[in-house]
Amino acid sequence: MPSNEDALLRAMFKAAVDAADPRLCLPQHLPPPPRGRTIVVGAGKATAAMAAATEAHWPGPLDGLVITRDGHGVPCRRIEVVEAAHPVPDARGRDAARRILARVGGLSADDLVLCLISGGGSALLPLPGPGLTLADQQALHQALLASGASISEMNCVRRHLSAVQGGRLAAACAPARVLNLLLSDVPGDDPADIASGPTVPDTSTCADALAILRRHRVAAPAAAWALLESGAGETLKPGDPRLPAIETRFIATPQLALEAAARVAREAGWSVHLLGDAIEGESREVDRKSTRLNSSHSQQSRMPSSA
Repeated sequence: MPSNEDALLRAMFKAAVDAADPRLCLPQHLPPPPRGRTIVVGAGKATAAMAAATEAHWPGPLDGLVITRDGHGVPCRRIEVVEAAHPVPDARGRDAARRILARVGGLSADDLVLCLISGGGSALLPLPGPGLTLADQQALHQALLASGASISEMNCVRRHLSAVQGGRLAAACAPARVLNLLLSDVPGDDPADIASGPTVPDTSTCADALAILRRHRVAAPAAAWALLESGAGETLKPGDPRLPAIETRFIATPQLALEAAARVAREAGWSVHLLGDAIEGESREVDRKSTRLNSSHSQQSRMPSSA
């Protein structure tokens, strides 16, 4: 029979997963239907599940297209779900990204675009920027993954080499209103880092992206260097007049999942110390560092104070 500790760990795990389950956390964030059309677009590993939850709770007509990772599709009746490759993009993702841009074109100020964005969207929206090819993007993704760059650094580079990320999808939606429903899997929950920010403005620059490539000695394609050095890959900044009205809501974050698990442990009588959601790295190495840190704190707490 499982021990009490096993049962507690399972309950904590379930609470953390439930906190990020779109069926449970998304419906409360849906707005009232607009006067015009409702178009649903998005990309990410959880986006098909988000689309299904949207369909189940939306009171009016809607249609759209979302892209998810192979094997992560969920049946939807009104929203088309396309599966594509991750973490290295493929032609299916590129073609679907192009279709998403076409889907949001020609909307009016009475229309609403629901953007369902989750982790993994950077590779699932691989529409190359000017002068780049899909092969260039594939080579770039592989080089970034092998470089040791953080997810934030990788996404900074990606959004400056994209025709859809870095706020460009939001600009294509204008003048329709954009509501972002984000399921975050990145430390700090910066909207620009989730799927490389297709529907939010970005404060980073081409110069920042170039510095990342140089710092990590990334073997990026020549076309990527050229686009960044020319400045033509600049993203849309806050206040850009090309951007429509944008609202962003987080339906789930790593911190919320941690807090849900912590509540279960506390209710079971355990003392809980949350290390936060900013920890990154390979799990075994993170565990070793955390163990050393906790051991050091314990030793310090046992040392007598000096006069």
